[in-house]
Amino acid sequence: MDCRVVVEAAVPVYDVETEDEAIRIAISKTGDMLNPDLNYVEIEMGSRTSPSGETMPPAFIAADEALVALELEMRVFNVEREEHAARIARKEIGTRLQNIPLKILRVDPLPDESEDETAQESTAESGGSNEDGNESGEDDLIPEFEDLVEDN
Repeated sequence: MDCRVVVEAAVPVYDVETEDEAIRIAISKTGDMLNPDLNYVEIEMGSRTSPSGETMPPAFIAADEALVALELEMRVFNVEREEHAARIARKEIGTRLQNIPLKILRVDPLPDESEDETAQESTAESGGSNEDGNESGEDDLIPEFEDLVEDN
């Protein structure tokens, strides 16, 4: 099973004046820590809500220091359960983002590729074949071996 795991990170940023500046620096700082080993992790602004349910900006600034909520999305392949995918993502991201608190937000199973292949095979079978016997209906880019070898 393959899963998409979303992890929330609380990234500290120093010497900032605005929320936008804090968010930009936090994304850049996180990207630097993850690259080049985990350059496939997507980094986005997180979302925060107050206890009353009011939406708040992802950065909290006090005394020119900010704590920025970011969401890191990673795909984990060949896992047994969703909990296994969450542990793998947390370990991989956590080893590169030392001293940054992480929380698993969600684990979404991805569609199984074998189901997609089965659907494509059934579509190809129902589509018939063209005059050359090609099921896809497209011209072959590589000629058949028999076409290359001519009898002398």
